[in-house]
Amino acid sequence: MKNVLIIGGGPAALLLAAHLDENKFHVTICEKKKTVGRKFLVAGEGGLNLTYNSSIPALLNQYHPSGFMDAAIRQFTNQDLRDWLARHGINTFAGSSDRVFPDSDLKPFEVLNTITDFLSATKVKFQLATEWTGWDERGALRFRGSEVISADITVFAMGGASWKVTGSDGAWSRLFKERGVNVQPFRAANCAFAVDWSKQFMAAHAGKPLKNISLCHNDSTATGEVVITTFGLEGNALYALSQEVQTTLSFESTATVFLDLKPTMTVAQIRHKYGKARSSDVSKVLRNDLNLSRTSVALLKLFTDKRTFLDPELLAVTIKSVPIVLQSPGELDEAISTLGGIALDEVDGNFKLRKLPNSYAIGEMLDWFAPTGGYLLQGCFSMGVALANHLNELPTDTNP
Repeated sequence: MKNVLIIGGGPAALLLAAHLDENKFHVTICEKKKTVGRKFLVAGEGGLNLTYNSSIPALLNQYHPSGFMDAAIRQFTNQDLRDWLARHGINTFAGSSDRVFPDSDLKPFEVLNTITDFLSATKVKFQLATEWTGWDERGALRFRGSEVISADITVFAMGGASWKVTGSDGAWSRLFKERGVNVQPFRAANCAFAVDWSKQFMAAHAGKPLKNISLCHNDSTATGEVVITTFGLEGNALYALSQEVQTTLSFESTATVFLDLKPTMTVAQIRHKYGKARSSDVSKVLRNDLNLSRTSVALLKLFTDKRTFLDPELLAVTIKSVPIVLQSPGELDEAISTLGGIALDEVDGNFKLRKLPNSYAIGEMLDWFAPTGGYLLQGCFSMGVALANHLNELPTDTNP
């Protein structure tokens, strides 16, 4: 039997270990923290969005670069994930916006414990508080706080560079660069962006949400909600555009997103409804007849001149496209996920590292992007299972 060493204890690592053939492999998970799955638990603080109840084409459309995740997702789909969880006593349900969660009586730590209990039952060994520190002069793996751990196959699954408290600090990037592996600089993804709000607007609307809206940047549109903060703007609709906004900010000083306050209505419908209003007070018409919140009305006042605000024809167009100028992204460590990491041309179609013998990399270590929540987790889960399938199919006497 071959020894598989998985360095890192996040979602990709756990599902890889769960799907490796226990009759072919001795599996050890090394984690530098005292527990595994710490970022998994952070993801569950606002509700553990495991995946999305969407069609496969719609699911695949969320991953960038296009096509990178296709094979892995098709090997372990969103329904496959739900079925696998159900077999282990973790039932799920589809909530609003097709987001999939564990049953309401299951806490994130219970989901994690169920998975780790299953791994322990299949004789997966956990080596905790064991930090990988690189390679020695012979190319053997080195660890702090442990003797050398031998491995026939090494899988790196150490995460990106946000939420350092969970162990995902990106410090591994230096070690890979020293071995000649191309690692792209880390940037915040699924993050907030700064907006230069007026003090008066902030005093009245900081912390207020804008629900059932859509945002557009260049040719991409995302629906959901955002929150006005003292820093700027955050929320799932903006997170979904964060990669493209970051790309714009890499060569321009600002990036403009266009906020649609009534995505379910056309300009013509807004004009028609406005025209039937009995009040001549613009703010009252917006609130009472178009059901816009006070914060939405305040935004319109902030980003339009007086002539536009008082002209129903022009205002209807602005309601569908409020220009908001974004500046710098939020702090890297506060981002839900990161862009950057190991360049995708450094791995083959099975996530094998081209420059390191018998070694693979999966999860957020690689330079791919998906919107926050279930898309991120599904991508990591699917990569883990896809790699397990590949390794399981190798003849036992084959060099991995």
